[in-house]
Amino acid sequence: MEERIYTIPLKNAKKAPRWKRSKRAIKEVRDYLSRHMKSEEVYLDPSINEKIWERGAQKPPSKIRVKARMEDGVVKAELMKE
Repeated sequence: MEERIYTIPLKNAKKAPRWKRSKRAIKEVRDYLSRHMKSEEVYLDPSINEKIWERGAQKPPSKIRVKARMEDGVVKAELMKE
C-alpha cells in the first residue's frame, strides 16, 4: 500500500463557465490523481466533494490538500485534516 499527500491546484477550474466550476474542479482532482498515481480508477471520499462544493458551484477553492492511497491498482483519496 502506497500513501502520498498532494496539494492539488484547482486554478484550471476558473476556465470553466461560472456555474460549472465546482464540477470541473472535481474532474481536475480525478485527473491529477490518475496522472500522478498512475491508475485509471480513482475513488474520492465524500469529504473532498463537500469541501469543493462548500461555497457553491461558482466558487471552488483554489487548491486542496489530499491524502491518496493506492490499494490493488485503485486510488482512494480523502481530504487532509488541517
